[in-house]
Amino acid sequence: MKAKDYRDKSSEELNQEIVALKEQLFKLRFQNATKQLENTAELRLVKRDLARVNTILRERELNAANK
Repeated sequence: MKAKDYRDKSSEELNQEIVALKEQLFKLRFQNATKQLENTAELRLVKRDLARVNTILRERELNAANK
């Protein structure tokens, strides 16, 4: 998902997204360890999405502190 799409969501929705992405990352890592993962690029995409969501939440936190 693009950062713009994440910015349209509320902070609560983003926290739920973080939980879902961490769960998905765990499953992908497990599949990779057991050689069942066909597309290893999925790991990279999920990590980047997780970083995007964390970055947006941090931006919101800093903006709230500055106001």
